[in-house]
Amino acid sequence: MENRVLIAGGGIGGLALALTLDQIGVPFTVYESVRELAPLGVGINLQPNAVREMYDLGIGAGDLDTIGVPSKEWALVGLNGNDIYSEPRGLLAGYKWPQYSVHRGQLHMLLYRKLVERAGPDCVRLGCKVTGYAIGADRSVTIAVNTADGSVIQDRGALLVAADGIHSAVRAQMHPDQPPINWGGAIMWRGTTKARPIRTGSSFIGLGTHKHRIVFYPISPADPETGLATINWIAERTVDNSEGWQNSGWFRPVEVSEFIEHFADWRYDWLDVPDLLGRADIAYENPMIDRDPVDTWQDGPVALLGDAAHAMYPTGSNGASQAIIDARILGASILAHGVTQAALSAYDQKLCGPISEVILRNRSAGPFGLLNMVDERCGGIFENIDDIIPPDERRDFMAKYKAAAGFAVEQLNASGPTIATGRRIDEAIPA
Repeated sequence: MENRVLIAGGGIGGLALALTLDQIGVPFTVYESVRELAPLGVGINLQPNAVREMYDLGIGAGDLDTIGVPSKEWALVGLNGNDIYSEPRGLLAGYKWPQYSVHRGQLHMLLYRKLVERAGPDCVRLGCKVTGYAIGADRSVTIAVNTADGSVIQDRGALLVAADGIHSAVRAQMHPDQPPINWGGAIMWRGTTKARPIRTGSSFIGLGTHKHRIVFYPISPADPETGLATINWIAERTVDNSEGWQNSGWFRPVEVSEFIEHFADWRYDWLDVPDLLGRADIAYENPMIDRDPVDTWQDGPVALLGDAAHAMYPTGSNGASQAIIDARILGASILAHGVTQAALSAYDQKLCGPISEVILRNRSAGPFGLLNMVDERCGGIFENIDDIIPPDERRDFMAKYKAAAGFAVEQLNASGPTIATGRRIDEAIPA
């Protein structure tokens, strides 16, 4: 058993945990269901608290600049084209670390390359899906694994950490009575288009209403010759969800023609939304889904991490960021308590309650809740936003969200590292 940690899932959270365990000297094995990793997905944001952890993992600006761009601004714009709220982000907002807009798949592959370079290719077992677990009398954990060739194998370790996503088999066993996946009625169409970035050149912009909007931001620098960058966009529309999600699958490629009509008249002197969507390189459809919070992420020597623990609406741009934070806090707990259930308990007690609150904040629109307020007060049409929501109220709303999500600037800048440089498990004293 060797105090080994078994990790179910080789996504962003699972690989961040593996890199952390390698850094602190804890043996581990990652089980990932796909046979071959590929750079799937489109754009996501890494908040400064997650970028700090990436830096502390030895993945710095030189690496992140190859997969995205530092963010400079976060802005909400009403359907009539008038600004609702804007603020600087990352270094421009006074953080010690930048915020990054990156290609999700390229981030995934970057983490995988770094892990294989450091720990060797055998640390990740592809084509292996963890389907369940059993806790032994000695409090070890044995997992059942379905392999790509159809066989079923077992492995035994000191701890199991499930980073196997929103459809987690481990979470389903831990919480067999959990409600089904929650869909609130929002449909998202995601894609990328080569276009000229606007405003600061690296702005995250949400345009529209709380039930009908488009979010877009660059995930590459502008080409010096053409001036074009890769613009990531998410077009959203809320519909009646009383009959549940009717389309096959949770994520599918689509033609832009299937949804562009909902944004046909969204043309402004600074942005032509139909043109942006119509020139897309690729587009996908998926419902905006999450899971109800659970009261614990732990079952003895088993713990949940990332979307398996806290699948949330992507309204706060902090799903991937929180998975990275999970991994680092769990690593710090192992340093403090050893490869033990006590480490999982400390991790669970620190994060489960607060992050459950973030799930519910995001379900009620997260930072996009300002759009709800505008709609309630004026139907979304205004000349001067100060007459609708005073500046202090807007700033206070955003400050509360950032504090809840763990990236309030003063709090983050004043905090010490989650894991001190050079700290390893052989220097820790198990509790």
